[in-house]
Amino acid sequence: MKVLYFDCSSGISGNMTLGALLELCDDPNYLENELNKLHVDGYHMHISQTKKSGITGTYVDVHLEHNHVHHHEHDHHHEHNHHHEHRNLFDVNKIIDESDIDEKAKELAKKIFMRVALAESKVHNETLENVHFHEVGAIDSIVDIVGTAILITYLNPDKIYSSVVNDGYGFIECAHGTISVPVPATSEIFAASDVITRQIDIDTELVTPTGAAIIAELAESYGAMPLMNVHHIGWGCGSKDLKIPNILKVSLGTIDSSLDEVIVIETNIDDCSGEILGYTMEMLLNNGALDTFFTPIYMKKNRPAYRLTVVCNESDMKKIQAIIFKQTTTIGMRYRHEQRTVLEREIVEVDTKYGKIKAKKVTFDGETYYYPEYEDLKTLAKEKCIPLKRLYQTLK
Repeated sequence: MKVLYFDCSSGISGNMTLGALLELCDDPNYLENELNKLHVDGYHMHISQTKKSGITGTYVDVHLEHNHVHHHEHDHHHEHNHHHEHRNLFDVNKIIDESDIDEKAKELAKKIFMRVALAESKVHNETLENVHFHEVGAIDSIVDIVGTAILITYLNPDKIYSSVVNDGYGFIECAHGTISVPVPATSEIFAASDVITRQIDIDTELVTPTGAAIIAELAESYGAMPLMNVHHIGWGCGSKDLKIPNILKVSLGTIDSSLDEVIVIETNIDDCSGEILGYTMEMLLNNGALDTFFTPIYMKKNRPAYRLTVVCNESDMKKIQAIIFKQTTTIGMRYRHEQRTVLEREIVEVDTKYGKIKAKKVTFDGETYYYPEYEDLKTLAKEKCIPLKRLYQTLK
């Protein structure tokens, strides 16, 4: 399984993301060639190697040609008012839709823009139609966000994880005057997402709204780097010199997907009827449980009882626990992280002399096995008046 891990210990901005992802991309001209398909002019990209705290990385700078504003402070929250450049979200989406870039990149770019737009509309108390703002409208945001979407689609990871996202503190200057860090749009983007963030002792902005929207859209969890074999590292530089290295580090590697991490939940229940337990199991299986079963046990005072065991993905754990608390009489449960080894499997249609049935196709060590789906065999057995055991024997 191919994985990207974003280390946002020095925050994240659009151009830092581009710099890091460019280093992971084996075709140096790919980004420029794809961005040309946007048919947006008035800028050129300047890509250079630079050093931050002695670490070499890639710095991406978007030069705007028409009014010669040199965007040195690309990872500052600056708002140069390009009055003739009032693009809103719909203009931006139109540029993306009418371009010739990959469909998956288009969808991803629009989702990231939507996060920025929703936050800006909330901060400025305007409808989405009326948000004419620098962050979404300006060329550098378009290049940063669409460029990121292009490179992520090119790298095509199965999963993207991130560290906790660090931001600074204090105040910075912008078009509206002096505002506090994290800036309002960044705060609102985080509030509308699953991002886990904190402030660290750096007196300036580390996370731009563009950077916040990118990591909020891309990452599926935030924390320490998972067990992965790292193959390549991309270092993307910000413009400021800080007392920490102002660098976004993105690791590209693999996770052995046969090592599947699951949560096992258990609870002992001695005062619940069989009907209720049966109903609970049905609900659990319909809500993401990978497996669930009952074990007969004896509890305190020698009461016959049942242990309910549920196997689920971590992302479904809260939902599964809620169902158990709601449906049964339990007042507590324990859970643990476990690893399981699973064989490659897929559901396929198989032609048999009785008609089409679904079967699990399982592969191990070059051998393939087919296991018919019980529900299909049950239907066939009823329709054709054939005993179920004979169907199993015939289809072996």
